[in-house]
Amino acid sequence: MADDVPEPRVRQAVAADLDTLCRIEALAALSPWDRSRFEDSLARHRMLVLQANREVAGFAVFREVLDEAELLNIAVHPACRRHGGGRRLLRACRDGLAGGTRCLHLEVRAGNAPAIALYLSEGFQRVGLRRSYYPAPGGREDAVLMRLDLP
Repeated sequence: MADDVPEPRVRQAVAADLDTLCRIEALAALSPWDRSRFEDSLARHRMLVLQANREVAGFAVFREVLDEAELLNIAVHPACRRHGGGRRLLRACRDGLAGGTRCLHLEVRAGNAPAIALYLSEGFQRVGLRRSYYPAPGGREDAVLMRLDLP
């Protein structure tokens, strides 16, 4: 990597990021969140952004409830995928959890093989299936439920 290009980093999201997050979500998701959902998440949950080449390239939203956490949304701009950004965001979420958090839950579209492979490589286990959970072109798609037990 060139000396003048900083290493990608993860930081807390701020209100000024919301327009960019909405654009990334619209490119990345089949049923994207709207701006009000991002605003609510910024106010009520934890939201991280991946900054690469001085630009916001992805985000992750998660929440903690008692001793468990849930990854609510994670996306990387399509032009920035396959460079470790999703893994970096996922690890930052995990590392940012409170010390007493026992596990991190998520759900993922059954057809999203790259995301499932990432989660499995990070130690998540498949723990269930929600039939016809997500809207999809021509119908509905199942959600794979996954869990990472934390030390």
